[in-house]
Amino acid sequence: MDVSFILSKLQQMFPDAHCELNYTSDYELLIAIILSAQTTDKAVNKVTPALFHHFPTPRALADGDLKLIEKDIARLGLYHAKAKNIKACAKVLADVYDGNVPSSFKKLTELPGVGRKTASVMQTEYFDIPAMPVDTHVERISKRLGFAKFGDSVETVERKLKRKIPRSEWNMAHQLFIFFGRYFCMARNPKCEECPFVSICKKDKFEAYKRKEKAKQ
Repeated sequence: MDVSFILSKLQQMFPDAHCELNYTSDYELLIAIILSAQTTDKAVNKVTPALFHHFPTPRALADGDLKLIEKDIARLGLYHAKAKNIKACAKVLADVYDGNVPSSFKKLTELPGVGRKTASVMQTEYFDIPAMPVDTHVERISKRLGFAKFGDSVETVERKLKRKIPRSEWNMAHQLFIFFGRYFCMARNPKCEECPFVSICKKDKFEAYKRKEKAKQ
């Protein structure tokens, strides 16, 4: 089963695949992506209205009271660390970039709280720069469908996806993999009986591998 077939089928299944974080500016999107680490987009969307009401610009967030920032995002996991990160990130945006978010991968990853995945999501979603962010959904789908090996690191998965998928389709493929992983091929109770890729799926072997690796710890 080749890549073009898989992407074509996913497009049929999820014609409206898109970023589900709510935002109105580059600043809001970057902060939302940072907050989305180890939580859901839905959870982030519940806290950002109050956060951006209190801190509508990078300068406002940079100068904001840390306790109020924490209060606004307290429903999220790791909110203490996230509050410090977004405040520090906003300070760099305000002081160095005149309140704008840089588009280059290098400059993005130099911002506090911004790692490889966050920078890639910012590039693909806001700047329409081809990128292949690998979150938990993309990693799981890549390994179940054979794009990557079970033991591959996130960066290795990213490299393999970029090699196997045409560059012009990276951004689209990223969103399709997320929607497929979020709403169809979930970590638990995936809809295998309805899946068009069941003949090539390595889910059972992947789960066995994860159990074996966990037992070694």
